[in-house]
Amino acid sequence: MPIKAIFYDFDGVIKDSTDIKSQAFYELYLPYGKGVADKVMQHHIEHGGMSRFEKFKYYHNEFLKKTISELEVDGLANAFSDLVLKKVIESNYVPGALESIKFGANHFKQFVVTGTPQSEIEFIVNKLSIADYFIELCGSPKKKIQHSQELLNKFGFAVDEVIFVGDALTDYECAQYFDFNFYLREHPENVSLFKDKKVFKGPDLIPFLNYIMQL
Repeated sequence: MPIKAIFYDFDGVIKDSTDIKSQAFYELYLPYGKGVADKVMQHHIEHGGMSRFEKFKYYHNEFLKKTISELEVDGLANAFSDLVLKKVIESNYVPGALESIKFGANHFKQFVVTGTPQSEIEFIVNKLSIADYFIELCGSPKKKIQHSQELLNKFGFAVDEVIFVGDALTDYECAQYFDFNFYLREHPENVSLFKDKKVFKGPDLIPFLNYIMQL
């Protein structure tokens, strides 16, 4: 069945910004020691689509053996946003991403489905002047599976009419959960995570449009 909808992750798929967020997590936890900061950054790389709010709770509980209040989580989230927001906006587009989005807007219904907080992804996409290419922007605190189910219900897509474009295991797991088509944007941070998984992939989005037109 032809593709009708494209669900795009954002960091690492539209913008080449995964390393920006990895470094931000590292910087925030470096005061607790390099060992902790290294663990935090590795976990972030392996769980790229997980909400930062969940990550802060996990890192404090697991790596620092401390409980963390919602107020402290919000403080870390604000500090994180200060570190990354401008850098993400100014980062390069993944090659082929902007062209795919512009072309796709005339042929498919397009959505951003990301772990980035809702208000932040709206700010970024509007600042980049690409909001008009998407039907909806879907960020945290809702998870990608929840957003995807709501989009299926709202627009009536069959699962084989959807392709998820991602670079994280959470993207792949979401696609697997619904049996969506999946395109992996491969980069140095995720090569080892996907080495045993059979997926259509590319180092950028240049081959992406040709791929979906053949589905």
